[in-house]
Amino acid sequence: MCSDPDFPEANKVRPIVLDTNIVLDLFVFKDPATQPLKLALASHKIQWLTTQAMRDELERVLSYPKIMVRLAVAEMGADKVLQQFDTQALLVEVAPKASVTCRDSDDQKFIDLAVLHKATLMSKDRAVLCMKKRLLALSVRAQTALDFEP
Repeated sequence: MCSDPDFPEANKVRPIVLDTNIVLDLFVFKDPATQPLKLALASHKIQWLTTQAMRDELERVLSYPKIMVRLAVAEMGADKVLQQFDTQALLVEVAPKASVTCRDSDDQKFIDLAVLHKATLMSKDRAVLCMKKRLLALSVRAQTALDFEP
């Protein structure tokens, strides 16, 4: 990344919003497609933004029977996943409702936060990804982990 003081935008850490499925892919399923994302987080090339409601959703999902089985197979507890979340994510205030609305109301909080911070929005959810053009008009790039470029 360029560190030229004449180009302050080049020095900024890019904000990113991760939906719950991406977080599960990162920390529970260890999906190889999330490896570049994991490296970018570790090197602080991106800043993961989240809210308490998003953390609460992850905590709830980690108690689902199918997820608990995966955690057991990986010899990992939900507490370890939440610790990774807490260590890597920046907790911010809930964003106001964005000018675009998602068909899936559970995903709206991710969209709202991404729009407020003009952040990249990582998701696997079709209801979010079908909004790519509308979000791009609001300076939000919606994409999957496969499309992530550090």
